[in-house]
Amino acid sequence: MSKTVILVILLVALLGLTVWMTALGEVGIFKMAPPGKVLRSSLRHVQIVSAAEALAILVGIPIGFFSTRKALRYVSPVLIGIANVGQTIPTLAFIGIAGAVLGMGYQAAVVALFVYAMLPIIRNTYAGIRSVDPAVIEAARGMGMSRWQITWKVELPLARPVIIAGIRTSTVVNVGTAAVAGMIGAGGLGELIVTGIAVRVMQLVLQGAAPTAALAIILDAALGGLEEAVTPRGLKILKEKQWQQ
Repeated sequence: MSKTVILVILLVALLGLTVWMTALGEVGIFKMAPPGKVLRSSLRHVQIVSAAEALAILVGIPIGFFSTRKALRYVSPVLIGIANVGQTIPTLAFIGIAGAVLGMGYQAAVVALFVYAMLPIIRNTYAGIRSVDPAVIEAARGMGMSRWQITWKVELPLARPVIIAGIRTSTVVNVGTAAVAGMIGAGGLGELIVTGIAVRVMQLVLQGAAPTAALAIILDAALGGLEEAVTPRGLKILKEKQWQQ
């Protein structure tokens, strides 16, 4: 069974579970979230993740790139280390700290997720640039290319698949992390999950968790397709040869 078929089956099952939980209407004395509420929560969830990822991309890619430059070779371990610190703090604790400093709600959630999203992007950008064959760069210099031409026409195109892979990992992780942001009033599908946990209604938890998982699958598949599309043909051929060996 192909990977695509498995993903489609999982996606249909998760969406079906969401529809089923919503159709229950009530569980004991508790009311399930109506369809409009689920839709609005899903859009809010996407909004939180998109804002955090956009900031992480705008900040993380330049940090990862400049960390590969000779002028910053002594600073790069510090930059990577600072990004790692953001990942060592427990998710709930960091979101709580952000909420206490910035106030409960959307802004605190975006800032917290932005910090969590940066590490995979910085690390993959750094690894992608460093993985470019020095012989290719020397050949570009021999052809008379300037430093910036080498960056834009050689290094970044060859590193692009690795960078997209970092964004893909970061996005999928943040879809799940954004659910925790429901605890500080940021909205999103985490609000349904937190409410369900508070009142001990598993159906309400599933009503928020199932679309969250479905959203992660959709974004992972979309970014996976983008990663495949931006991979240079030469790298695809090289990967195929490596698999055959």
